[in-house]
Amino acid sequence: MKLTQEQRAIINSKGNIKINAVAGSGKTTTIIEYAKTRPKNSKILYLAFNKSVKLEAAKKFADIGLNNVKVETAHSLAYKHIVFRNNYKIRLQGYKTHEIAEILRLKGNGEKHAEYIVANHINRFIAYFCNSEKAKVQDLNYLEIVSDPKAKSFVSNFYPFIEKQTRLILSKMNKGEIDITHDFYLKKFQLSNPQLDFDYILFDEGQDASAAMLDVFFKQKAVKVIVGDTHQQIYGWRFAVNSLEKADFKTFQLSTSFRFSQDVANLAMEVLKMKNLIEVDRPLHITGKGKPVKVKSKAVVARTNLGLLLKAIEYVTERKEVKKIYFEGNINSYTYADDGASLYDVLNLFNKNKSMIRDKLIKGMKNMDELEVYIKNTEDVQLGMMVDIVKEYGSKIPGIIKAIKDNHIDNDNKENAELIFSTVHRCKGMEYNSIEIVNDFITEEKLENLVNKVKKDDLNFGKLNEEINLLYVAITRTMNSVYIPETLVPNDWPPSKQIHVMEVPKKGKKVVAGPSPKPQVVKKIKAVKKRNVEEKTYTVNKVRTKHKAAYKPWSKAMETELTEMYYQGRNLKEMASHFGRTTGAIRLRLIKLDLEDFYR
Repeated sequence: MKLTQEQRAIINSKGNIKINAVAGSGKTTTIIEYAKTRPKNSKILYLAFNKSVKLEAAKKFADIGLNNVKVETAHSLAYKHIVFRNNYKIRLQGYKTHEIAEILRLKGNGEKHAEYIVANHINRFIAYFCNSEKAKVQDLNYLEIVSDPKAKSFVSNFYPFIEKQTRLILSKMNKGEIDITHDFYLKKFQLSNPQLDFDYILFDEGQDASAAMLDVFFKQKAVKVIVGDTHQQIYGWRFAVNSLEKADFKTFQLSTSFRFSQDVANLAMEVLKMKNLIEVDRPLHITGKGKPVKVKSKAVVARTNLGLLLKAIEYVTERKEVKKIYFEGNINSYTYADDGASLYDVLNLFNKNKSMIRDKLIKGMKNMDELEVYIKNTEDVQLGMMVDIVKEYGSKIPGIIKAIKDNHIDNDNKENAELIFSTVHRCKGMEYNSIEIVNDFITEEKLENLVNKVKKDDLNFGKLNEEINLLYVAITRTMNSVYIPETLVPNDWPPSKQIHVMEVPKKGKKVVAGPSPKPQVVKKIKAVKKRNVEEKTYTVNKVRTKHKAAYKPWSKAMETELTEMYYQGRNLKEMASHFGRTTGAIRLRLIKLDLEDFYR
């Protein structure tokens, strides 16, 4: 293969180096070529970002006969050094807030759900410490990562207790009294000051490394190569640090993208210019040499789970010509928060169906107001998004999610999907023929307002920088075209063959271009909701005329018969006709009977 001048310079380099590589610039190819030119008897470690990248890289090295390259992730490396030797048991999904409260036997102090709020902050403090380079919990100030004023005030009042209980949980893990987390064994690996027996260590996706793993990397005697993209750091919420900035190595660039055209490259560079507003001026030139490919895979990319679900709802309820869809990372993961609470738990709280709530934290809430106070005190963003969805759609949610799942295809058939849905974080490292960007990213106008209205000392520049990075990463997933809302592009940005600017609906109807088979008329969700309400404002007498048994009490025998029909696979219309009721009444009775397969 023909290498670029930048690639040849990297391959011929000596000593520790860092490589700043733009999206689609062939960094994996460069790393493989670098490894090929090292002495045959040298031991090389390739550190991948996650398991899927690890498997792909291992195959590529094996295919060209580079048997002297060991491929690991940071966690797989730590696992072998720590878990095996200490006979630890791992808590695969981590601890939920209520589990932390139970382990520590936390009790309230009169303030509503104080024990859960404290447990949430303890859990977050554990993650903060385990991903840091610090040797002791006391070396960190947890308040530095708490931004909401109400949450900050709560933590300040309980800080000594939160810190003490954080140390206690870590001590219990260390002694094997409770199962350890993935973060814990990585931290213990770092604190053991390991010396790895390799001549070269190649650290991929360095911009998303935790400070703990970076500390291990820097302390090795091997020749070190770290590669990444400073503008693709999007894991600050997981306490990642931009290691390319921290690495005091000779710098090389990979500035040519073979994924997309110059049109897309120009848009990506223009987005990055927003960093000038927050005084993070990093000039960057991207050369786009990608050749447009035939559009087979189309993706919708959003910043948040909420934005993605709302767009999926739009496609399912309005753009009904799309029949085969796929969600990166499993559709179910989008209806659960990291802490384990489900969208349906929040919905049941909203509907005052306390007996049907499974998550202990949500079950402990008296009402939605209490849940929202908890969210404010803990900065639980995911739970907050679920509340927003429930407030917007209420009891329509089970039917909507079922409609989405009915159109969802399994992992093995992903290539047959007409449309792939993903958040930016889940599609990191992936590429699609065409993408549509959801209108939930930061805009230049919003960024300007923040800079002009908020005091400089109160601005979180790191977070704002990452918000810009999220849009950059989304745009650079394409191999062909980008459909982007007009609010996310600079004023008077010229459309092209690859860049399609979509109108954002304001009032009434707007025609937008999107990666669906045909351009669609997008109606405001509120307008659709209003229409649905108008269609359903019929009287009780009218319902009884059409559905003879409407509003009559359900007997135990009827519920048993309904359950049997459901498990026989009978559809809603058949069951409604049999019982002389509306399909809505049948749906509500199924939910009340806890027939979870109906709505999960």
